[in-house]
Amino acid sequence: MSIPIDRRGSTPVQAVISASFGGGRGLRTTGKVLPEQARSHNRSLVLQTLFHGGEMSRADLSRETGLTRVTISDLVAECIADGIVREIGVREVAGPGKPPIVIDIDREGHQIIGVDLSGTDAFQGAVLNLDGRMLHRRTVSLPAHAEPEQAYAAVVELVRELISAADRPVLGVGVGSPGIVRPDGTVLSAPNLSWSDLPLEQRLHDEFELPVLVRNDANAAVLAEYTFGAARSDLMLIRIGRGVGAGLIAGGQAVVGGRFAAGEIGHVVAGTDDGPLCACGNRGCLEAWVNAPHLTGLIEAEPSRRAEILAQAGTRLGITIAPIVAALDLSQVVLAGSPALLGEEFVTAATRTLHARTLDGVFADVEIRLTEQRDIVLRGAAVMVLSAQLGVS
Repeated sequence: MSIPIDRRGSTPVQAVISASFGGGRGLRTTGKVLPEQARSHNRSLVLQTLFHGGEMSRADLSRETGLTRVTISDLVAECIADGIVREIGVREVAGPGKPPIVIDIDREGHQIIGVDLSGTDAFQGAVLNLDGRMLHRRTVSLPAHAEPEQAYAAVVELVRELISAADRPVLGVGVGSPGIVRPDGTVLSAPNLSWSDLPLEQRLHDEFELPVLVRNDANAAVLAEYTFGAARSDLMLIRIGRGVGAGLIAGGQAVVGGRFAAGEIGHVVAGTDDGPLCACGNRGCLEAWVNAPHLTGLIEAEPSRRAEILAQAGTRLGITIAPIVAALDLSQVVLAGSPALLGEEFVTAATRTLHARTLDGVFADVEIRLTEQRDIVLRGAAVMVLSAQLGVS
């Protein structure tokens, strides 16, 4: 049986969990739960508890959520009918009494399409299960200097291939796009794809008649780190590749900003000296200092200076993020990118600079580390769908 969903991908649950780009583990609600939202909220709470807690009985679920057993029984029956929850079997117990039936999320019953558009010459995609495990992968090449419609056609081709590869009902399609993305999935600006005011989410929804969510790639990545990784509730994730972008979770809430550009730190000037020329026309932007092709080129030209080059780049990152960490009182900064570039020299210099430029003793425990997750945007796209369709994050 199919899941009851809003075809645009937004449900009452999503409105309760987050009004921005999807949920994260335990993301805080921004207001009171209204009576008309209570059932969606409770259903989300049940699914969230099962998703992270694993199999349990209905009585266990009642204790964990604080909901009555009658409410739990009703919601579980609904979720079983929708194919989202399944009964595992009977738990063995010692002593008298009827043994409880154990239930869990049916993690293989539905699949999610995740798409990453941040590559320079190709788009990546995958079919994932509800735990974020990759089941099938596809890649579609992007023509050099692609026109806007050519880039869009490549996205359509990739999604079509992934839907064909799925062997379970598709819960939804999540897309991580470079650039500034409005909460309705309109890409306001993605210069490397020549996109401007492109209603990507709506067009893909119309094309495939599936729930679709399109968000900024770094915002997708931070959700993956928060849900599947070891992130804390005050987090900045910085993606460093050809460009630089960040996703933010502060005080347990996803941060997007009034201009939908929170985390666009790549074109913040890192220091008061001159610095390399940036593609935007300014000199000394963080992106110009630390982008992967720039660092690789410097190292190839002077291999003996590798440690120095990476330390200098880490210092520039520390200069840029120090005021952000202090202003938002962040606990953790996670880096996503090439481990060969973002290793010990880079991280040590960035951490030292961050601590030197923030209040002594207050931010000394702020950690900068490299993510352990692979395919972080694809997994983040899966979290976006889980949050929108099931209220799970």
